[in-house]
Amino acid sequence: MLPKRANISYRGFSFAVLMLFAVTATKPSSAIHIHADSEVIVQNGTTGILRCTFKSSEVVSSATSVTWSFQSSQPDNPFHNGPYVLLYYTNGKGFLGQPEFQDRVQFIGDINKRDVSIQLSPAQFTDNGTFFCDVKNPPDVTGTPARTELRVVLKESLPQPNTAVIVGSVCAGLFLLVVIAAAVCITMRMLHNRHDYEGCTTLESLNSQALKPQKVESSLEDSRPTSPTAPLQGPVIYAQLDHSGSKNSFHKNEPVVYADIRKN
Repeated sequence: MLPKRANISYRGFSFAVLMLFAVTATKPSSAIHIHADSEVIVQNGTTGILRCTFKSSEVVSSATSVTWSFQSSQPDNPFHNGPYVLLYYTNGKGFLGQPEFQDRVQFIGDINKRDVSIQLSPAQFTDNGTFFCDVKNPPDVTGTPARTELRVVLKESLPQPNTAVIVGSVCAGLFLLVVIAAAVCITMRMLHNRHDYEGCTTLESLNSQALKPQKVESSLEDSRPTSPTAPLQGPVIYAQLDHSGSKNSFHKNEPVVYADIRKN
């Protein structure tokens, strides 16, 4: 049998467990999603940007905190056995953790926009390793920190753009421009030829319309009766006197009349 004091303590512990269970049951915990670039390559002596963002169902508040840590990939580096905290940011203030990074690490994100990126300047060969980004936005506190592999290299070791890809892109662009120019020229020529054809058709139609009244007039003229080219002549009378003294002849005083009616 437990002592009386021990029994009270046991009851108190049981009540605390029940209360914690009730709180967690009424408000389920939600996870926070953190994203960062998987790899960043920086030239030695230049500025390196380590980007990190997060997604949370809760509103960002003064209790939201960001922790950046570093673990070196070099066995002889003192940060090899990390990760070691480099920067802790909360309530609008940043706190640097390691003296080796105090003058080179700067918070450049906007936590209200869920951007918690940092800047490393100048980058050194001793910075080769893994950087961890962790965000807590209570009650969203459960999440996996994002990690970025930083490679600090010489300028000659920086990845160069593929020359073949660049040349191919330029050639493809020029070919596309030539095709477009040819299409425009063909279209303009077709429109020009069509315009000339319509103009000829219009002139022919106008000429045909102008000739129609003349044809009608000529047909009307054909239907009219033809008029004589010379004036009409009346009857022509010839008179002849006979002076032979024959019996069968007419008297010399009687004229012989011949009537000749010409019809022309």
